[in-house]
Amino acid sequence: MKKSKSYQFLGIFLLIVTSLIWGGAFIAQSDAMDHIGPLTMNGSRSLLAAIFLLPVCLISDKIHGKKPTLLGTSEPNQKKTVLLGGLLCGIAITFASGIQQIGIKYTTVGKAGFLTTLYVVFVPLIELIFGKRIKWNGWLGVALAMIGMFCICIYESFSINVGDLLIIISALFFAIHILIVDKYVATVGIRLSFLQFIVCGLVCLSCGFIFEEISWQAIVQAMSSILYAGVLSAGVGYTLQIIAQKWVAPNIAPLIMCLESVFALMFGSMLHHERMTVVEYVGCALVFVAIVLAQIDFSSLLGKKERTNLNDN
Repeated sequence: MKKSKSYQFLGIFLLIVTSLIWGGAFIAQSDAMDHIGPLTMNGSRSLLAAIFLLPVCLISDKIHGKKPTLLGTSEPNQKKTVLLGGLLCGIAITFASGIQQIGIKYTTVGKAGFLTTLYVVFVPLIELIFGKRIKWNGWLGVALAMIGMFCICIYESFSINVGDLLIIISALFFAIHILIVDKYVATVGIRLSFLQFIVCGLVCLSCGFIFEEISWQAIVQAMSSILYAGVLSAGVGYTLQIIAQKWVAPNIAPLIMCLESVFALMFGSMLHHERMTVVEYVGCALVFVAIVLAQIDFSSLLGKKERTNLNDN
């Protein structure tokens, strides 16, 4: 039991580190736009992440006593599942991260961080379309998130900034991506991330060569941002998340990862000297509360409390 508690604390610490890394990634993504286009940035970081994750996948095979292979299996049916999962996740993450990258160009890092985490609220709304019931705290979370978005994006001018709108759309695609991952991750594992980054990298760079002016000199100038976003944010961040979530309860992990938005706001203020109005800060607070509220399983908490009372009696 003591060892289990220690691993739980370690998992929480790793998730906080992951959130810190992801919060800093908004700065890297924003700074890269001074030198390269959004498609070039997204393609470069994705391929770097895939390169980083390949040895992680092969080492994982060794640890689990399997023969290291590119797809992690030699079974034809499993190969199809791995490839299909990687392709679908790759398409979803291409739209999500690509639209986000463009949106960051037209809004602040702090706003982008908070609006991106709306994917937590969008997930149950998408599930509702497919017949899954939303609990009362989910609806309350949606309502608070809508009020928060109004405060962040629309309050002063009563018109939404194009960057804010793009970030909200990207959050919707991140929600779709999460649901696809949930369907395939149990059978595909970490290769899902490896394959999705290959798809995203190839698609974005191919489009970048068509729609953007790509030069090696510009890529070199943006290299520090590309390395951070690719190796640290995508590669290390995803790996830490996978490890940590083995030791942290599934209802707690998303709450900790919501700190990504707080760190993004802090980094935007410290490094980019971004300033927001009091109303915008209130909006950020409402979005954060909405995200946390939507993740809490009150029925489980109440059940646990009832069991505790029965034991006390």
